[in-house]
Amino acid sequence: MTLRLGQTAPDFEQDTANGSIRFHEWLGTSWCVLFSYPSNFMPVFATEIAAVARLASEWARRGVKVVGLSADTAEGHIEWAEDVEDTQGCVIDFPMVADCDRAVSRLYGLADSATIERGIFVIDPARVVRLVMAYPASTGCNFAEVLRAIDSLQLADAHAVATPADWVAGQDVFIAPTLTDAEAAVRFAGGWTGPRPYLRVVAQPVHDPDRQVTP
Repeated sequence: MTLRLGQTAPDFEQDTANGSIRFHEWLGTSWCVLFSYPSNFMPVFATEIAAVARLASEWARRGVKVVGLSADTAEGHIEWAEDVEDTQGCVIDFPMVADCDRAVSRLYGLADSATIERGIFVIDPARVVRLVMAYPASTGCNFAEVLRAIDSLQLADAHAVATPADWVAGQDVFIAPTLTDAEAAVRFAGGWTGPRPYLRVVAQPVHDPDRQVTP
């Protein structure tokens, strides 16, 4: 994949199973998870579509919109969604882009001569790519990790902190290295702990990204 962290997520206008969307306009002030898969009616991808659908309340709580992408037609996506609902027991209520000409996939560095690669992009409200993940076709995506990463990104943006390895929401965090001790003392009046000057540990700041969005 050629799209890198910090770049602007390309805009596009394309048909979906829910009608045509212009991506940047559709995104509005929300975060976004854009995920791709090569084609419909594949076992691993069926479970991924279902997993995304079951997490609807978690995406909404974080102000995140989700959108799928493959080279199938809009009609094929509708049929696929109905099949996933029947086999996986959940309703697909987010758009799936019909990238038949692979135009969107090329914009995102996902297309080669034969298929669309599997990728996950986390995009912030400023349309900046904040996370890029890739999976092989045989391995289902871990969307719990995507949620964890979004929690970390939103917390970092709001409170100038960084999260350690295997961090989950509620655990201690680091003061961001970009803050001097003087700046940190103003923001974190209760002080910090740590065995080294660069390891400035504080309790996770209170953070509630409770914004509702409409898929």
